[in-house]
Amino acid sequence: MLYNMRYATGTGFKFHLPVPFGGFFRRTNKNLDALIQFFREQKADVLGLVEVDDGSYRTGHRSQAEAIARQLGKRTFCRTKYSYQSWWSRLPIMRKQANACLSGPAVLRERTHFLRKGMKRLVMELELEDVIIYIVHLAVGRRCREAQLADLARLVKRSRKPYLIAGDFNAFAGRIELQSFMQELRLASANYANLPTFPSQSPRWQLDFILHSPEIRVTRFEVARHVQLSDHLPLICDFEVRAQAKAASA
Repeated sequence: MLYNMRYATGTGFKFHLPVPFGGFFRRTNKNLDALIQFFREQKADVLGLVEVDDGSYRTGHRSQAEAIARQLGKRTFCRTKYSYQSWWSRLPIMRKQANACLSGPAVLRERTHFLRKGMKRLVMELELEDVIIYIVHLAVGRRCREAQLADLARLVKRSRKPYLIAGDFNAFAGRIELQSFMQELRLASANYANLPTFPSQSPRWQLDFILHSPEIRVTRFEVARHVQLSDHLPLICDFEVRAQAKAASA
């Protein structure tokens, strides 16, 4: 599953009271409990989570990723999404804004990469037995995203196993914006019907993607329209790695 969970700050009209985006500064425990219950019901082997609070005052200085992992019995890999040299990583709330990957299957390796441009530069790499998963949250500006995609292509080309790239790409033009990137790497989208993922209450744009290399076959995909715990919708994907690809990476 991939989910931009908006730091468990919620969504809807009340999110913008008493001032626009005022919900970003509220406590998050109640919304986090609802998210954990949803994750528990889905029973996903791996959770890719975008916009996770890693311990600001909103959470009582507790990591949301660790709280979720503890409740679900998974291993957590969580990193602040701003580069170590960025001044954003020094601001009180911003330095706790992170992405995370939670895994039930055994993890062979975790790596952190940073793209060269943009405010949000983090790429998380999680290597499992048969597959590598990359988690991203790309820039809002299109020109910056294009530079980030070029960096990302160079990074994933080194992958020794079949892989998925999952995250919030902020691609307001949808899949057409990723066409060159996908062609260069021979990627396919799990969301073959191009279902929109944002905003959750009335989705119009496909901002969130699960892309995969040719050795992976998607057996089920869903954009969970009934879940409105964030301004994004969660993506749920079942897949298998083809037998010949497993043998090649062994």
